Amino acid sequence: MDVHGGADPAAGPGDGATRADRARRVAHVLRGQVLRGAFPGGVLPDERALVAEFGTSRNSVREALGLLRDEGLVERRRGVGTVIVGRAYEHPLGELSGLAEVLQRHGTVVNEVRAARTVRAPASVTRRLELPDGSGAVYLERLRRVDGMPLSLDCTYLIPEVGEPLLALGRERLESRDVFELIERVAGRPLGSAEVAVRAVVADSATCEVLGMAAGGAVLAVDRLTRLADGRPADLEFIHLRGDRLTLRARLDRVREG
Repeated sequence: MDVHGGADPAAGPGDGATRADRARRVAHVLRGQVLRGAFPGGVLPDERALVAEFGTSRNSVREALGLLRDEGLVERRRGVGTVIVGRAYEHPLGELSGLAEVLQRHGTVVNEVRAARTVRAPASVTRRLELPDGSGAVYLERLRRVDGMPLSLDCTYLIPEVGEPLLALGRERLESRDVFELIERVAGRPLGSAEVAVRAVVADSATCEVLGMAAGGAVLAVDRLTRLADGRPADLEFIHLRGDRLTLRARLDRVREG
């Protein structure tokens, strides 16, 4: 029941959904629309229009908008309405591209190099890079900003054959160029493929501070092993992306047997 009395029209016979459930459903749809850029004017429809569109109560709509406001996607402005304030960037999963290569389509990308040196790589890293146990690797740590806003923290291990020439290029190149582009340049051959795993995790306090997030914020943790065209591993990345600022998108085709 709505707090003002009467059944919520979004709850059909036997639905049994609470107002919180209905608000969540509305928020899911609106969030997707915001992230796809469905409101080019930057303002959501007014509450009356949303009530009519979703067939639910004004209280459910208001609660849904509150959820989006808590996520930092929208805010209420007097005399204007509910405006979009949080921008999410898209990264296609169907192509092997560096994040900076993709984000340059959306704004000004700046890489802050926080570390660039040769290290003794952990055993788990050397195994995946197919290096001898105890061998060195080049370690890069970069904070990536788009239009001044922190978006990702990238921790990368490179095989010496590729990483050492990258270090020789200097910090300025590492800050102004995508690492994939630099790898192909110094290796003299193209990258071939990558194995990617993505998980949603609660970021530790240090990562939240670097990314400008509130404590306990969610990030997309990306584990990506990239290989040269001849199949040799070249680059192992551990990337933490602000979950409220990036959408991973792909088109998938159904594989049919026979």
